Amino acid sequence: MTQILAIGAHPDDVEFGCAAILIKEITKGNRVKLLVLSRGEAGTGGTPELREQESREAARMMGAEIEFLDFGGDCRIESTIENRFRMAAEIRKLRPAIVLAPSISENQHPDHAAAGKLVRDACRLARYGGLDALRPAPVHKIENLYFYNITQHIGALPDVVIDISDVAGVWEAVMRCHGSQTSQKNYIDLQKTGARLLGLTIGVEFAAGLFTNDPVRVEHISDIALSSRNF
Repeated sequence: MTQILAIGAHPDDVEFGCAAILIKEITKGNRVKLLVLSRGEAGTGGTPELREQESREAARMMGAEIEFLDFGGDCRIESTIENRFRMAAEIRKLRPAIVLAPSISENQHPDHAAAGKLVRDACRLARYGGLDALRPAPVHKIENLYFYNITQHIGALPDVVIDISDVAGVWEAVMRCHGSQTSQKNYIDLQKTGARLLGLTIGVEFAAGLFTNDPVRVEHISDIALSSRNF
C-alpha cells in the first residue's frame, strides 16, 4: 500500500485540482491523507466552519483522511523558514511516498503558488538528518513530488496525464460537496471541460494532469508504453 499526501491551501483546492487522481489511487487500495492549510477565511461565499464541513464531507466521499492546519489563514500563506520546518515535520510524521501540492506557477490566488513552494522546500528539508529543529522525528525521503493545477487550464501540457474517465462521476459528486463555492461560479463545468480537453490529448473522455518536480525513474521504458501511443 502506498501512502499519498495531498496538500491544498484552501478547503476545495484538492477536490477541484486532483481529487479524481486520488480517488483512483484509493480504489487501487492506496492510502490518501489530505492536509488543508486554511479554512478559506477570506472567501466571499461560505463561513470557515461551513467550508471545513464541506471538505470533510468531500474527504469522506473520496475515502481519504483529512486534517486542517493553520498556516496563517487564507491570503496569508507564505513559504517562510518557520512554515517550511513545520511542514517538513508533518512529512516526517506522515511519511508519504508521494506528495501532491498546488502548482508553483503564479495564478489567480497567491496562496496556491506559496503553498506549492512551501511543500517543495519542506520535502527537501524532511530528508536532511542534521536539522536539530526536526529532531527526534526520523528523516524521510519521499519518492515523488507532483504539482497540480487548480483552475488553470491554459498553458503547457502536464508532464503526466492520467485517464480519469472511470471516476468522473464520483469526482463531480466530490466537487459538489463545496456548494458554498459552486453556487457562485460554475467551477464544476470549468473543471470538467478542462478534463475533457486534456482527455482528447490521450484519446480518453476525461483526464487529469500532474507536473513533475524531479524526473520520474522507471526500470523499463515499457512501463510507460501507453504514453507513447499516437491518438
